[in-house]
Amino acid sequence: MRRGAADLIAHYAKRMLIENSISDGVDFFHMDALSSAVALKVNCDLQLTLMGSSLYRMLGAAIGGTYTTAESRHLFRDFVEASARVQITSDTVHVQFGKRAHNPLLLDAGFAKTDVAVPWWDGRRLQLSFG
Repeated sequence: MRRGAADLIAHYAKRMLIENSISDGVDFFHMDALSSAVALKVNCDLQLTLMGSSLYRMLGAAIGGTYTTAESRHLFRDFVEASARVQITSDTVHVQFGKRAHNPLLLDAGFAKTDVAVPWWDGRRLQLSFG
């Protein structure tokens, strides 16, 4: 009874963000279909879900704009669910994406200039290009 209307609305908005994040995890990452009832498996599934959600949030933050607050399924649909040509040589893994409407946003975010070491491949490099 001591809080004003503005404080209540701000508190409720924060609560809605948390609930929407949980809803996104349940819906997109299928948290309601956990692999086992064993506590260890549930903890592992939950941890992997949180890691996946965090990686999608990092992708959205790197792209910027409205994608900083986009849900995982939206980022997946616009950027991850795509075909690509992969060429593996003795020292590189070259990934070339086809032409898509959202690829210019990836270019603007600097992903085409990203040269990533692939640690489990003894010094090979990952190169991305957009057709």
